[in-house]
Amino acid sequence: MKKTFVLLLTSCMILLSVGCTSATSSKTGSDLKGASASPTKEDAKSETSKSLVVYTAAATDVMNIVIPEFEAKTGVKVEVVTAGTGEILKRIEAEQANPLGDIEWGGTVSVIAPKQQLFESYKSANESNLIDSAKNTEGMITRNNIIPMVLLVNKKLVGDIKIEGYADLLNPKLKGKIAFPDPAKSSTGLTHIENILQTIGAGDENKGWDYIKSLTKNLDGKLLASSSAVPKGVADGEYVVGFTHEELASAAVRQGSPVEVVYMKEGAIVSPGTVQIIKGAKNMENAKKFVDFLTSKELQSLTAAKLNMRASRTDVPAPAGLKQVTEFKIVPEDLKSALANNQAWLDKFKDVYTSN
Repeated sequence: MKKTFVLLLTSCMILLSVGCTSATSSKTGSDLKGASASPTKEDAKSETSKSLVVYTAAATDVMNIVIPEFEAKTGVKVEVVTAGTGEILKRIEAEQANPLGDIEWGGTVSVIAPKQQLFESYKSANESNLIDSAKNTEGMITRNNIIPMVLLVNKKLVGDIKIEGYADLLNPKLKGKIAFPDPAKSSTGLTHIENILQTIGAGDENKGWDYIKSLTKNLDGKLLASSSAVPKGVADGEYVVGFTHEELASAAVRQGSPVEVVYMKEGAIVSPGTVQIIKGAKNMENAKKFVDFLTSKELQSLTAAKLNMRASRTDVPAPAGLKQVTEFKIVPEDLKSALANNQAWLDKFKDVYTSN
């Protein structure tokens, strides 16, 4: 898979160093802030049958397996652009008149659904094989895996600090050592807010916000720009603990980092990861192939075996090494409430965070 990382004035040097090693190009979230050159009509036509542009917040090791497999199976060349889901959605919205991406891969339903007008109506060829809770009821949001919200702890740094759930994160010893992704940019951060309000704030949302007020004080002014920055920060020892989801957390474990996954004792929302086709995608047929590929038994069996990802299909067993869903407390996601309150929660979190 070819990766081209555009890093300010060093881009030419990097292109020379990696240009001969792979076949898929990749850009990071910083690329989303700049303007992209618009392809000509001739370029678009010539690329339609062999190209695909994927905007994603997926973990690197997930992409390193999924993308080459897709390219090998289809002969389609994939360009990957990475950033937090919130940032990606902003770009897709800004590009509506001239979409430069074909696929949005990542983000929970509660974050994607309010923006569903940005996506094409399409149901995967594998829709009938998905579990009931992963059905594409909206018509444009395909669930390709199941993701519990979790905490990630650095085993070398935690010492004698007990971390079993949200309540433990108010320990003064953790001040400034907690990685929390900005919920305005990360669907994981927003889902953890929802998780807190449904557990600590169960029956009384004010209790949940009281907790969040205390938590933001313990963040000590630090918010991370993307979901993927959390496991990196914890694994690198910059933070003792971070708010993340199982897919990113288990990736850090697989990579040999000195970390462990904690399923919050208060309970964890288990959200489906999603993939959708950007409305007006220039490479529409290849985008459909990608959605079908992510929901195929072959691919989900592979990612379960190699990446410990929980499948959305009925015929793929749970991954080895991860807790079974019967071994931790699951909080049913109140999707209706989330869709109605996401923006209000973001606004309130901003007020709480900036007031500390």
